[in-house]
Amino acid sequence: MVLEGTWTSLFTWVFCTLIPCSLTDPGAVVPAPQNLSVHSANMKHLLVWSPVILPGETVHYWVEYQGEYESLYMSHVWIPSSWCSPTPGPECDVTDDITATVPYRLRVRATSGPRASAWSALKPPFNRNSTLLLPPRMAVRKDGSHLVIELEDLGPQFEFFVTFWRKAPGAKEHAKVVRSVGFPVYLGAMEPGAVYCVKARALVRAIARRSAFSQAQCVEVQGEALPLGLALFAFVAFMLFLVALPVSIWKTGQLLRYCCCPMAVLPDTLKITNPSQKLAPCRREEKVDVCVMTDRAAPRRGLPHAELADVGEGP
Repeated sequence: MVLEGTWTSLFTWVFCTLIPCSLTDPGAVVPAPQNLSVHSANMKHLLVWSPVILPGETVHYWVEYQGEYESLYMSHVWIPSSWCSPTPGPECDVTDDITATVPYRLRVRATSGPRASAWSALKPPFNRNSTLLLPPRMAVRKDGSHLVIELEDLGPQFEFFVTFWRKAPGAKEHAKVVRSVGFPVYLGAMEPGAVYCVKARALVRAIARRSAFSQAQCVEVQGEALPLGLALFAFVAFMLFLVALPVSIWKTGQLLRYCCCPMAVLPDTLKITNPSQKLAPCRREEKVDVCVMTDRAAPRRGLPHAELADVGEGP
């Protein structure tokens, strides 16, 4: 009986040691990844897990996801991640795979050659509305007398709410929504000798959330403000300019009118000062023109009508 037990033990040892393990479950050959979690900030989603260590072997990982549509309308089909099938490291950027604000199921398995581990699933499912929104990085500067801001590009889903003000007691804050980044944004003109401050926050309408405000950054405009007397003089000069401008336009129009279309002025000798007088017809006798001014009202005093006729006829 003792000898039979010894042979049985030896046979079992040889079978487990020398016979390949191809007859066992291949899923149990490679350990499954553990400690799955998603690190998400500013709509960037990174799935991470603990690495699988197999001495002397190269391990790759496969990542698959399942959204609400795949779960409800596609018979629970799993879709391989666009960037991580396979991937050599224990992480996967699933930002491009998470396209809707719904719960997403994620799972990972490890492979080494033809062998593969069991799937490890993320619990609970991930929803992108849980992402951490951080204040955007920004750079504030001046361009001449204008206040300029440059914002960090966080992606097409982001908008930025920018607030700026003059650093003075009781100063009013101004706000501006910036939808495109990647180039300087001019916020407004600045007064010489003043300090202006700017802060910004990020908005994502797809998840109806916004970040906290960034720390305010201030810039100072060199120069001094205009003295009161000089400012008053500039105001008066401007008002005079507004008054003189219409007069100058009218005068110029008159000058152009008289230059292009001058009015004809009769000499004094051709003007009739007495409406009761008129020029008598002229007749040519013996090559002499005689024009007689006649008076409609009455003949000259002391000359009879006959004499007037003789005078009219001449020698």
